[in-house]
Amino acid sequence: QVQLVESGGGLVQAGGSLRLSCAASERTFSSYTKAWFRQPPGKEREFVAAISWNGGGTYYADSVKGRFTISRDNAKDTVFLQMSSLKPEDTAVYYCSAKASTNYGTTELYLYNYWGQGTQVTVSA
Repeated sequence: QVQLVESGGGLVQAGGSLRLSCAASERTFSSYTKAWFRQPPGKEREFVAAISWNGGGTYYADSVKGRFTISRDNAKDTVFLQMSSLKPEDTAVYYCSAKASTNYGTTELYLYNYWGQGTQVTVSA
């Protein structure tokens, strides 16, 4: 039973932008910490960005800091990832996730209880 649904992935040229969205279905995650992870081809899933339940705090991986922005709209129970200045190394399947803990400054996958099915982002050189 899918509870988080990502959208917005696609093919973009290097230097371009994409906006990913992740909407909740079947239940509400408006009070949960939310995050984006990604899994590049042939590599392990890695942390990208996280946001506190009320949007007041954010945390980014060094590799995306200054280029990506995470935000959320709790009225729509949706989290976004605005990606700019995209690089070929940003190519990956992007997953949104949620956890009940209010600590948004952690990057470990196992701390997140709920996951979407992922959306492919491909950045061409």
